[in-house]
Amino acid sequence: MPSLVSNEKLRNIAIIAHVDHGKTTLVDAMFRQSGLFRQGQKVDERVMDSMDLERERGITIAAKNCSVVYRGVKINIVDTPGHADFGGEVERALSMVDGAILLVDASEGPLPQTRFVLQKALQSKLKIIVVINKVDRKDARSEAVLDQVYDLLIDLDASEDQLEFPLLYAIGRDGVAGTSPDDLEEDLHLLLDAIVGEIPPPRFSPEAPFQMLVSDLGYSDYLGRLAVGRVVGGSAESRHRLICIDAGGNQRPLKVTRLQIYEGMDITPVSAVSAGEIAILSGIDEVTIGDTICTEDAPFALPRITVDPPTVSMLFTINNGPLGGREGQYVQSAKIRERLLKETLLNVAIQVETNGDRDSMVVKGRGEFQLAILIETMRREGYEFCVGRPEVILKQEDGVVKEPIERLFIDCGEAFMGVVTEKLSVRKGKMMNLANTGTGRVRIEFSIPSRALIGYRDEFLTDTRGTGIMNSYFMGYEPHRGDFPSRFTGSIVSDRQGHAVPYALYNLEPRGRLFVLPGEPVYEGMVIGEHNRERDINVNPTKEKKLTNMRASGKDDNVILAPIKPMTLEQAINFIRDDERVEITPKSIRLRKVTLGVKARYVQRGSRK
Repeated sequence: MPSLVSNEKLRNIAIIAHVDHGKTTLVDAMFRQSGLFRQGQKVDERVMDSMDLERERGITIAAKNCSVVYRGVKINIVDTPGHADFGGEVERALSMVDGAILLVDASEGPLPQTRFVLQKALQSKLKIIVVINKVDRKDARSEAVLDQVYDLLIDLDASEDQLEFPLLYAIGRDGVAGTSPDDLEEDLHLLLDAIVGEIPPPRFSPEAPFQMLVSDLGYSDYLGRLAVGRVVGGSAESRHRLICIDAGGNQRPLKVTRLQIYEGMDITPVSAVSAGEIAILSGIDEVTIGDTICTEDAPFALPRITVDPPTVSMLFTINNGPLGGREGQYVQSAKIRERLLKETLLNVAIQVETNGDRDSMVVKGRGEFQLAILIETMRREGYEFCVGRPEVILKQEDGVVKEPIERLFIDCGEAFMGVVTEKLSVRKGKMMNLANTGTGRVRIEFSIPSRALIGYRDEFLTDTRGTGIMNSYFMGYEPHRGDFPSRFTGSIVSDRQGHAVPYALYNLEPRGRLFVLPGEPVYEGMVIGEHNRERDINVNPTKEKKLTNMRASGKDDNVILAPIKPMTLEQAINFIRDDERVEITPKSIRLRKVTLGVKARYVQRGSRK
């Protein structure tokens, strides 16, 4: 067996953290201190969160790469998403690195999404560096959080070597770190020293032929499809002739038109890349994540990236309503299908299936949040379409129907514990653990079906007066736990087309909560509100007051409508029933029935009895 050598001038690391634990802010500080930005240069905060949705929501959605140079060593940094719904991003990001920084909030401690990504890192045998961030918080409890980190690592079956981790304390916002929360240095040099000293450099055989595992894809208007991945062995030069091996073992020739690497936040062309480097190759159009790019002389495929199977599906259809095609740029089913198939090339966790209907397709993903992000992205790109209610993907083993189960963590005030426990028990949740932190708040763990969480988040925030924190991760499949009611209210449905009138809406307010404003267009079958009772009602929101030539003092009421809070995309998806759809355009989000006609719905109800 040929001896392996190390590339001491290179380190590849990932950063693991829960949402809002300061991961992207810490990377900003590393950029500044490595000399990436010149003195006085104006730099946006959270430069790694480049997508508009990431900046708006304050979360990382797509795993991205960058690099810093410290004492002659290039450190490639991969920013991983902190949400379990983007697990496909996590798995392909971890395939490119040799170690990881576990970033934990000094007050909140390791949370469920941290657990999900850390488990993947431990399974990949990565070296871990623990950084306890935000030690300047008034409610910081660094020692207790460190104990929780040990408990988590032991619970995830970490090896003895992984338990002997380097430990640092930091304030990422200020760019300082130290070995004690009360003794912080003036910069992050201790963290950078730990990365160079503790994270193993890439090891490879100098005689091995070129091999690269495609972990990410990009696109350039000038270069076409870009394949991003870590070079496992050998080296490649620009204009080299290579081959790409796909999932079926098929080989496709390619000529490298350009080689590029990451330098800071930018991509720089180079003449050659060597083993251990994260490289970007252009010159092949048909490439997917998990493919191997290698030489013609040694066509050997590397193990493909595997991701957990999807647990939630959603129906995408064209918008065939009366207002369809007025606001969107792309409305045809072929355009929508083309965009969804493009997403499957860039996101290994998304699957698209046809169901026999040319105007609709089924999209499968890791969670409703991931699908909501996809819908919002398409909406901003000018697409117009309809989506159905999210449904969990069931599977059958040995004649037993099984469903996906989540481990749910609730952090709320003691006063709200009763209502939360009651509602989750109705949704077939089982309490697994209860911990009282002694601060007036409790942390409760549940085992609960994934379908029970669809639509519950908004209800949870209402029940806890907005003070509750709810997180979950996928546990596996268990036997189906039975049906439960998902919504106790009906829909207020328009029975004709027109524009909503204040007089009509004022008289409909006692019936329930309205979703439309005066002057908004409505049509037959459009859901304009939530009924107080369980059944649906058909109403006329365009009705105007009968006018006569008789007037009397005090007879005319001044119409004052209750304020209406616009429904967000996630709220709309969670609200609808199985016989309803969300109509999504670049400008509007509307709710509607699948069958628009009042008489047709009446006939359908009669046929189901």
